[in-house]
Amino acid sequence: MPLDNLNNIHYTAAEKTAVSTGLASLETTLIAKLRNLSPDERKKYGSINEQNKLIVNKTHDYRNNQPSLSSPDVDWVEFQNDFDSRDFIQAAMARLQAMLDGLDNNKILHDYDNYQASLTDYGYSQYKAGTKTPGYETKVSELSQFFNRTGTTTTATDTPLPTP
Repeated sequence: MPLDNLNNIHYTAAEKTAVSTGLASLETTLIAKLRNLSPDERKKYGSINEQNKLIVNKTHDYRNNQPSLSSPDVDWVEFQNDFDSRDFIQAAMARLQAMLDGLDNNKILHDYDNYQASLTDYGYSQYKAGTKTPGYETKVSELSQFFNRTGTTTTATDTPLPTP
């Protein structure tokens, strides 16, 4: 027998409102700082790799510990501002990613619960259609379009309803 109700923890209306309000506040706070890059710009500027991050970090260390060795051609105030902003953004992204992962896992469990309940309902509808109870033949006919009749198997994600 399949497991049912893997996630019975649901969001209250107040929690949904709080999340929406928090997201709106986050969007409002960040919108002026966000930049859209074209595909060409993303390719041109890219992301510095781990090796280059080490160079930036070492340059930062030298600037903080031996500033007399720093180039006078660099705007060190801007360098520090970029460094601090990058650290802040990285930390915020990590927190947001953790929340996204948790929400995605939560959604998977709710999707699974809905899918299992739908299978149970379809089986019941087939039974009722077999007893000629009005309305069930149409329901089974409409739902049967989602069933795989080839007998092939698929992965667990986005799995179509099994062949009846």
